[in-house]
This record gives sequence, C-alpha cells and structure tokens, in this order.
Amino acid sequence: MITFLVCIALLIVGYFTYGKFVDKVFGSTPSRPTPAYVNSDGVDYVPMSTPKNSLIQLLNIAGTGPVFGPIAGALYGPVAFIWIVVGCIFAGAVHDYLTGMISIRNKGAHLPELAAKFLGKFMKHVVNVFALLLLILVGTVFVTSPAMLINNLLDGQVALALIVGVIFLYYILATLLPVDKIIGRFYPYFGAILVISALGIGIGMLVTGAPIPELTFENMHPGNLPIFPLLFFTITCGALSGFHATQTPIISRTTQNENQGRKIFYGMMIAEGIIAMIWAAAAMSLFGGYGGLNELLAAGGPAAVVSEVSLLMMGSIGGTIAVLGVIVLPITSGDTAFRAARMIIADYFKFAQAKLLSRLWIAIPLFVISFLLTKIDFNILWRYFSWANGVTAAIALWVGAMYLFLAKKNHWIATVPASFITSMCYVYILYEPTMGFGIPLTASYIGGAVITAATIAIFFISAYKQRGGSFLLDEDVSGYKQI
Repeated sequence: MITFLVCIALLIVGYFTYGKFVDKVFGSTPSRPTPAYVNSDGVDYVPMSTPKNSLIQLLNIAGTGPVFGPIAGALYGPVAFIWIVVGCIFAGAVHDYLTGMISIRNKGAHLPELAAKFLGKFMKHVVNVFALLLLILVGTVFVTSPAMLINNLLDGQVALALIVGVIFLYYILATLLPVDKIIGRFYPYFGAILVISALGIGIGMLVTGAPIPELTFENMHPGNLPIFPLLFFTITCGALSGFHATQTPIISRTTQNENQGRKIFYGMMIAEGIIAMIWAAAAMSLFGGYGGLNELLAAGGPAAVVSEVSLLMMGSIGGTIAVLGVIVLPITSGDTAFRAARMIIADYFKFAQAKLLSRLWIAIPLFVISFLLTKIDFNILWRYFSWANGVTAAIALWVGAMYLFLAKKNHWIATVPASFITSMCYVYILYEPTMGFGIPLTASYIGGAVITAATIAIFFISAYKQRGGSFLLDEDVSGYKQI
C-alpha cells in the first residue's frame, strides 16, 4: 500500500516540477496566436476552453490502454509501478507535451507532417503508414473492447454484433461532424463518469485495505516472460504511447493559448498515469496473487478483470458505474482515432474538409477496413497495436528531440526517452516469435543496442547538418516568423 501511495504522490509532484521544467525548456509564448484562431474553419479548428480541452484530451488518449494494459502488466509485479511512474513523468508526458506544442507552432500539423519537416521527407511516408495502421488498429480495438464490456454488463442478453454496430454508428458521426458538435459537447459528461469510476476503485482499495504489494524488482510473471522488453509494450497508454501523438493535434487545433499546454498535454498524461496505477494495483491485490489474476485473464481477458474489480470494490450499483467509466475510455478514444485518421489522410492528399461529402469519401473506407478487422482475434490485434504504438512513440520523441536541438534548447529531455523506447522496439521485433524474428533474448539485447546506437548516430548527423543550414523552426501564423 505504501508503494502505491508514494507512486501516486510522485506522479502529482512530477506534474508540478518536471512538467514545469519541460514547459520552460520549450518556451511557451502566451502572446503567440494559436491555430484555433488563425486557421479557424468551424470543423477542426475551433477555439475551446482549457477545462473542455483538458477533458477531451484525457478521454482521447485514455482508451482501454491505461486499464487493460496495466491489468496485463500487473502479472510482472510491482516493477510495473516503476514503469508507470518513470515512464509517465519522463517519457509519456514529455512526448504528449512536445507533440501538442510543436503541432501548435506548425498550424496544428499531425505527426506525419512534423516528421517530414524535422526528420526528412521520407519519414513523412513512413509515419503516415505507421500512424494510419495504428489508428485503424486502435479504432478496431476500441470497438471490440467496449463491446465486450457492454456485453458482459448486460449478461450477454444483447447480441455482440448489435453492440458493435451501434458503436460504429457513433464513431461515424463523431468522425464526420464538427469537433464541437459531439466531442466538445458530450465529453465533459463522459469525463465525470471516468473520474468517478477511477476514484471509486482507488478509494475502495484504501478503505478495504486491499493487500497491494510493496516494491520489488523481482519478475512475478507466472509465465516468466521477460520484463525487458515486454513490459514496455504491455503497459503503453499509462506510461508512453505513440497513439497520443496522433491525438494531440486534434486539441492543438482547439487550444486557445500556448500557456495552457502544460495543463492540457503534460497534465492529462499524468492523470492517465494515475488511472493506470489504480488498475494495476487492483489487479495485483484482489485475486489471491498473480496466479489467480493469470487464470482470470486466461478465462475472460481484461474485460473480466474490470468487471470483477468493479463489483468487489463498489458493489452492484457502484460497480456498474465503474464499468461504464471504463467503457467510456475506449469509446472516447476510438471516435477520435478515426477522426485523426481522416485528418491525416486529408492533410497528406491536401483534401479540404469543410464539406461533409469530402469527409465522407475518406471515412467510408476506414470504417470498412476496421469492420473487417473486428473478425480477427482481439489478442492478435492488441499485439500488433502495442508494437506500432511503441514505434510511433519513438518517432514522435525523435521529432521533439530534433525540434529542441534545432532551437538550441535542452533536447535531452526528449533524446533520452526516444533512445530508450527505440532500443525496446528493436529488441522486441528481434525477440518476439510470432510477429518478429524469434531471436534468443540475449542476442536480441545485443542487436537492439547496436541498431539503436546507429539510429542515435544518424539522428545527430542529421541534426548538426540541419542546424548548419537555413531552417524555419516555427510556421508563420501571425504575420511574423520565428526562427
């Protein structure tokens, strides 16, 4: 219990200390006009208040990742707490903040456009593929996972296919309509349900004295799966997630002032880390040990754990509210996943989005592909989602590192976490037997280290070359240019 409380405290302190430091390094400028006003179009560029933007950002980024991921990651033991805290403060929140703020400085550009500008035009095509793959996988995962939760909540009395259809219908509307019509209007209420459910589980554990284990570096996984690199691809959204890089530009186009960035981008990642801590602690403490948790996961997946935890901690009524809070998470990330995919395709091909028909021609193929993917086993989808998520996070952090390097600022706040997650991506694809090369773990560590070193060298060669040339760091959004 002490470890859990200390970790929650560290996350909060991290926002007020390291978050402030990161904001100072970047140099937010309150007087600089934001794209919400300069590029206002009534569809995607719409000024909204800080509280509304913050709640939307939290719901956008917090899909089932900070719930399902920490539940599965709990099998590794309290070492999962360390990754959530350290990853969230020094990697995930930095990733989200830099992605959002650099996007604001570049007319609300999405990650492919930013990658093209800061890492080279070739990277634009690479990131487009990864971003769209990730978003379609996220949208699909976030159709099937809430559908399973709703099906469990209703005791299977409503057909799963019907629930999937209703969720798809909502996603289509949220993807096509202006951002302030559905997302801006209903998300604050969804946010209230989310907060109530997370706090209810957390307070329930404190009141009942749940036996949350104390810190140990021992690997507790019943299958003895390696912490490095698997933990970092099991717990993603609660610590570091590339999916967030696809979501922050949605809010960078609605942010009113740059000085709101720390609250919206860095702060909401910290909030997601707290949610992840609560669910990881619940999974570790309420099923008689890691063997019991493993059995429940094998029998019913993370959705079954969510239902059991909610009922144990909050009773039938409160438990239903808690489950609804978890259902809200994926639904309010799935809709913006498809919206972000539409925006990325529109930006890539220079398609104007003011007309509904223009949005519809892009959205229809996305939903057809996603519907077909729902026929694939959820665990396979999650595996590919996790790896694509890590790769996208690495690219986004390298974009942030390059931006800060060219600005002659402390780029290490992004370079260090970028190097770490890059190495884990390489080790993962070398080691993982089903979607990777199946190389023995020790050899994968060595290979990952060598390829990561080469990646870092390429980064610095490119960075010094760009710094030596003429480079426009920030776009002209107000009649003047910042170099």
